[in-house]
Amino acid sequence: MQKPNPLKRGDKVAIVSLSSGMLGEKSCSHNLEIGIRRLKEFGLEPVFMPNALKRLDYLNRYPQKRAEDLKAAFLDPSIQAIICAIGGNDTYRLLPYLMEDETFIQCVKQNPKLFTGFSDTTINHFMFYKLGLQTFYGPAFITDLGEIADEMLPYTKQTFERYFVDYTTWKIKPSPFLYEERTDFSKRAVGTNRMSHLELHGYELLQGQDTFSGELLGGCLESMYKMLSKQKKTDEVEIIERYSIFPSCEQWQGKVMFLETCEDQSAPALVKEMLTTIERTGAFNKLKGVLIGKPQDERYYQEYKEIYLEVFGHYDFPVLYNVNFGHATPRIALPYGAKVLVKANEQTIEFMI
Repeated sequence: MQKPNPLKRGDKVAIVSLSSGMLGEKSCSHNLEIGIRRLKEFGLEPVFMPNALKRLDYLNRYPQKRAEDLKAAFLDPSIQAIICAIGGNDTYRLLPYLMEDETFIQCVKQNPKLFTGFSDTTINHFMFYKLGLQTFYGPAFITDLGEIADEMLPYTKQTFERYFVDYTTWKIKPSPFLYEERTDFSKRAVGTNRMSHLELHGYELLQGQDTFSGELLGGCLESMYKMLSKQKKTDEVEIIERYSIFPSCEQWQGKVMFLETCEDQSAPALVKEMLTTIERTGAFNKLKGVLIGKPQDERYYQEYKEIYLEVFGHYDFPVLYNVNFGHATPRIALPYGAKVLVKANEQTIEFMI
């Protein structure tokens, strides 16, 4: 895979709204201001692509405008990285405008750039994985750089700082704290801290050997489910299949799948349905291990664990639970296609060449 260069001070970074247009809403103006300031404190120059701030309704009506921003960011040689504003629920609508543009495809292959985001961005990551670009399932602009406390969450800030060095130097340990999701994201809450608690679980090995390795591939469970489930009354499955975006069974060979649940805090029965839908693809038969993210606010923590044990218990691979990535805060970044060495007993995840 093509690896992007680490960031360096002075780099220009593009902000794109590939899913929701929330960043352009007045209700997010304080996140916008804070995020700009933080990027500048990192020594980076933020560049908002032409449609990134066009608001919810406009970007919902014109997915091609979202796609144009991503194309422009890759075609601009002065831009070194691309940061997603936030997730959403329909970034799949960009695929026809991207996957049928040979200029964009060749630019991605020849000019790798650091790309970061999570949630619905899973689809963008799978697209880039198909095109051979290594991307990062990690921090986004509104949720992380625009965090409205006086400081970024320290663990997440450390994650963003890792983008300035080669990922093969990364060694991840559990966050010593977990943070509750905010109920008030408004301007009046600027400067308030999230409720925090000591981490009581750490990484939990649910089954298998305590040490395992493999290349990373995965994303948000709900997003992966929507890519496969024909119960949804949208054209998403047809578009995903048209461009072969969901990894084939063969592409999961030898991989460590990473999965995490979104802010919907899906009912346990739905989590089981989503897992069994992915299971039907045959992907689980190919895996060397699984990393599972901490549930947001630890809701259904025990119930989810029991479902993972039930579904994955039929397979002979290790499963590590409660890893800090995805929708629970704070979060790490996981580089697609990177080889990890997991040592559950030592509570570490190391990245290798």
